[in-house]
Amino acid sequence: MRVGAFVLAAQFPGQGQGEPLHRAVRTAEVAEEAGLDSVWLAEHHFVPYGVCPSAVTLAALLLGRTRRLRVGTAVSVLPSTHPVALGEQAALLHLTSGGRFSLGVGRGGPWVDLEVFGGGLDAYENGFPEALDLLRRWLDEPVVGASGGRYAFREVAVVPRPAEALGRTGGDGPGPGPEVIVACTSPASVRLAAARGLPMLLGMHCGDEEKAEMVALWRRTALAAGHAPESVTGAGHVSAGVCQLADRTEDARETLLKSMPGWLRQGLEAHVTVDGRGRAMRDPVAYTELLCSLHPVGTPELAADRLAATSERTGITRFALLTEGSGDLAATEENVRRLGTDVLPRLG
Repeated sequence: MRVGAFVLAAQFPGQGQGEPLHRAVRTAEVAEEAGLDSVWLAEHHFVPYGVCPSAVTLAALLLGRTRRLRVGTAVSVLPSTHPVALGEQAALLHLTSGGRFSLGVGRGGPWVDLEVFGGGLDAYENGFPEALDLLRRWLDEPVVGASGGRYAFREVAVVPRPAEALGRTGGDGPGPGPEVIVACTSPASVRLAAARGLPMLLGMHCGDEEKAEMVALWRRTALAAGHAPESVTGAGHVSAGVCQLADRTEDARETLLKSMPGWLRQGLEAHVTVDGRGRAMRDPVAYTELLCSLHPVGTPELAADRLAATSERTGITRFALLTEGSGDLAATEENVRRLGTDVLPRLG
């Protein structure tokens, strides 16, 4: 089982924007010291829900600050960037880090980002498959051209080529280039990832049963698309969740119930849709309670049991756990350390 930290760089009420970024960097440094496998970096624009606007840029910094840790994006939003530009950045990080970079990609949401960056609503609603396929070609081939509906250009050389690397270090994914993971929130996105044989990143709002159903759908679709059974078993999916540790479970829950609703309220309310469509916002307190019930929030023993149960039910063996739910730097560092020292040994 491989356990990592999910870093949102969340701006809690009363905090400036530099504080969550400093906390994000320290989370990665402490995660390496504590023996965690990885950190996964979220990307958001124009909202305090998360103040990192470029997961790949922060990944570059953290790869330079660490020596063993795998660093991934969770996720880089394809409708807001050109897939070739993102592919170049991913290749650069893959080569210069010795294969420690993972590229998570997703559609994002129908936010005003699409207007600011020029992608438009069509890039979100229809353009993701074309962008994903162009990105994968850039990471796999020596020369790439495009003649699709959105991207059209003459053939150009791929420089630097990620295939020049000796291979990913410590990983079990296919190919010599950087690992590519797709954020999946619906059956359509599950089928899209499975048809291409790409592992999924599954969100922290999902419980074990829903994740197990998505893994089963992914497996059926991947096999139907002709992917080898051995590549479908242990596909490298990642389960996102929340982790808060304390000597008593009620104390861990209380920590999150005091801090997370305020962050969720101001962060989620700040999202603006590109086309004025209405949207329903989760109740922040109820959502925090849901997260506490779904994920390893409590004693180290409870946390280990919950991770093991999720892995047994879903078959997923990789986890990205939000550890900054207290909103406090010192508490986050202690939470990450306890995850490494008190929980990982119980997972064998």
